[in-house]
Amino acid sequence: MSGDFDGVRAVVTGGASGIGLATARMLSRRGARVVCLDLNDQVEAPLSGVRADVSDDGSVRAAVAAAVEHLGGLDVLVNNAGIGAQGTVEDNEDAEWHRVFDVNVVGMVRVARAALPHLRSSPAAAIVNTCSIAATAGLPQRALYSATKGAVLALTRAMAADHLAEGIRVCCVNPGTAHTPWIDRLLSKADDPDAELAALAARQPTGRLVTADEVAAAICYLAGPHAGATTGTDLAVDGGMSGLRLRPKPVNEERS
Repeated sequence: MSGDFDGVRAVVTGGASGIGLATARMLSRRGARVVCLDLNDQVEAPLSGVRADVSDDGSVRAAVAAAVEHLGGLDVLVNNAGIGAQGTVEDNEDAEWHRVFDVNVVGMVRVARAALPHLRSSPAAAIVNTCSIAATAGLPQRALYSATKGAVLALTRAMAADHLAEGIRVCCVNPGTAHTPWIDRLLSKADDPDAELAALAARQPTGRLVTADEVAAAICYLAGPHAGATTGTDLAVDGGMSGLRLRPKPVNEERS
């Protein structure tokens, strides 16, 4: 599929690491010109980086304007920037709830709001939001994070309805537990990192973590020319976690 994004101009938020970087690289390899918006604007060639803080509207507007000027327009927005959170509803104060919602939900709103005037001029515009399996499955110790991702899922569908007549498709991808820098930081804080990694892998039917490249491939599909009839859709990349209910393996009894 090399070259299927030839001529496409793309912005990826959170593009300096993890899923964002994997997506930016994949888009670039397939022909797109890509600008990464991130707090860290140092990215590898041929990617370009612009510093942006998605929690600040002025920063977002300036960054999107700079990216569009560099690219000469905009066709694809990958709304990927976000932060994690752990705990039950009792474990985070109001300030943390506001902070995580401000980045994970309102941050996407800020970027989309700044990008929409430019996307309207594209012949094949698409927005892909990075959501999560946490939007559709109850996960322990993820109340705050899950609430933000549930909001992203609802936001995606509402945006798809609002902008369909303008020729802008809006979808989201729902990764399972993906091997990203955030997961590495989580593991580094665990009492037994190996046991925690095994537990995270085991809750997905495939028995392993999702890779950033697997999520990137799904994002590229949703953003690309082969998904022209796809909008308002959430695509799970979760090792079967959202849909499969496998029977446990039987315990082999010793024969007498």
